[in-house]
Amino acid sequence: MPIFKAKERETPQVDFSRLPRHVAIIMDGNGRWAKRRGLPRTAGHAAGAETFRTIATYCKDIGLEYLTVYAFSTENWKRPAEEVSAIMGLLKKYLLEAIGKMEKDRVKMKFLGDLSPLSDELKELCLRTEEISTHYDGCQVNICLNYGGRDEIVRAARALAAECAAGQRKAEDITEADLSAHLYTAGLPDPDLVIRPSGELRLSNFLPWQSAYAEFYFTDVLWPDFTREELNKALAAYQARSRRFGGV
Repeated sequence: MPIFKAKERETPQVDFSRLPRHVAIIMDGNGRWAKRRGLPRTAGHAAGAETFRTIATYCKDIGLEYLTVYAFSTENWKRPAEEVSAIMGLLKKYLLEAIGKMEKDRVKMKFLGDLSPLSDELKELCLRTEEISTHYDGCQVNICLNYGGRDEIVRAARALAAECAAGQRKAEDITEADLSAHLYTAGLPDPDLVIRPSGELRLSNFLPWQSAYAEFYFTDVLWPDFTREELNKALAAYQARSRRFGGV
């Protein structure tokens, strides 16, 4: 049974015995956090990376099964080259540190998205991180990297179309389960709760298929300021809702 400090138990009240299986987070607000402090956007991304480390560890400690975060979208390549380079540099730094501490932290990691545009070094680090953590139990952290929800669905549709063309299946027999099996998230439960910090009220192409019946939680808190207490607020709000999945 996880041990919590009194403050963490009291503010707010969360029943840690009935957590959602899968929480997904859009890590948004790094740039605005830096701008408010007169810092370069890269400083915001660095602060956001530390927040990710804290939240991922906390999710493992409280017994959450799956955490999926939106780290870099297919649209983020449009940002200034300096900013993209800084983000990739932070990813490299994080992965190198994670590899060094994985036996201690024992957090299973998986990358969702098209990794082909990444440098060979980054691709190797991603694969190495996944391979090292395959035998870990407990929380699995999924990092959406060069990920776009519509792109994911198109890729799945193309794969199914190719199977139909090859005579491996009939188009009229394709089910929702078949499409789900061709997504990056194949084998994972759909997210129960999607959290978006920063005050924005949209999904931004994040897990659109998988979030069909997810609960949504929005907060004005910018991602670098998102604490364990803020996550507890989201969990408490989730537990106060009634999930009917289209039923009565």
